[in-house]
Amino acid sequence: MSNSLDLDGRQQDTRVVVAMSGGVDSSVTAALLKADGYDVVGVTLQLYDHGAATHRKGACCAGQDIYDARAVAERIGIPHYVLDYESRFKEAVIDRFAESYIHGETPVPCVDCNMSIKFHDLLSTARELGAQALATGHYVASRRLHTGGRALYRAREQERDQSYFLFGTTREQLEVLRFPLGDRSKAETRELARQFGLAIADKHDSQDICFVPSGRYVDVIERLKPGAAKVGEIVDLEGRVLGMHSGVINFTIGQRRGLGLATGGPLYVLQLDAGHRRVVVGPREALRMNRIMLREVNWIGDGTIEEALADDRCEVWVKVRSSRNPQAGWLKAANGGYEVELAQGEDGISPGQACVFYDAGEGQARVLGGGFIKRAVAATRVAHQSLATASVRG
Repeated sequence: MSNSLDLDGRQQDTRVVVAMSGGVDSSVTAALLKADGYDVVGVTLQLYDHGAATHRKGACCAGQDIYDARAVAERIGIPHYVLDYESRFKEAVIDRFAESYIHGETPVPCVDCNMSIKFHDLLSTARELGAQALATGHYVASRRLHTGGRALYRAREQERDQSYFLFGTTREQLEVLRFPLGDRSKAETRELARQFGLAIADKHDSQDICFVPSGRYVDVIERLKPGAAKVGEIVDLEGRVLGMHSGVINFTIGQRRGLGLATGGPLYVLQLDAGHRRVVVGPREALRMNRIMLREVNWIGDGTIEEALADDRCEVWVKVRSSRNPQAGWLKAANGGYEVELAQGEDGISPGQACVFYDAGEGQARVLGGGFIKRAVAATRVAHQSLATASVRG
């Protein structure tokens, strides 16, 4: 039997901790590794308890999911542990989520969860349990390079690819992380679940924001930060007041519906000026941006990021939303930090979202790293100047 996870030693002597959320993907991951002969230990993290979320379809790591994970562990014959991570999850993910919206950003809580909870805290727990690897059900691939290290790659089924949410993974973490589903399709995963006799084979996929039981993120923010929704002005690109709003937290860049304005043509949210409690709106064409300033950049490409930018810029493929395809661009050093320039520009780029770059020489497949979007610059000088004027006018 081949060593499917590329780990030292025989399978029966190799312990692997599997992060089991109670869904079909992580359940099949555990079943596959058990069938391959590894010493598998299942761990489920209790991340929150919102009552109504306990049995809600689309919830993750709540009561029903813990029950499902335990049932799978019993079915395939592996030990299973539930760890209480509620306080840590609130601090590292939920509180940060609320703060981001208050500051006019659109956060990606799944990225924070992967960086701080799964691939930091849980990885430490896996090591304490004597595991050589931590496996998850993410649709992403990890492969060994000819230089000896490991690299992160997009999944085979691009519609399921989750590499966007894993840009913050470090080289050290990649040495012990494994993703057995990266080269499989979702249909294949469900079929494997049926073959293993798992009751969750047809279970509904979890949604992105797992800790929002009502589907309304604003409810979570107002509960955590009472008074966060403050009345302000809706202005156009010239700073003219078009109406009032009930709180910046109710809006995201690119939003069209729910503005409450009666105008001659469609208007879109172009900018959220949380400091002045202003929502800047304008025509769709003003949404297009082509320069993105980044913060908290993580690099997992070859060498250092400075070496990659030795010629002032590095050609990459760029993804600014999880649901969008990568497009050609360039990564550059600028003003003591880093920025990305897009060849075609993108609509609706929002601060707080992730900007992930891929190797242009590997068919957009290898993840080089990424960062959080600090701000974006409009594709045209006129639009950029108008946005700046709208931000300070008043």
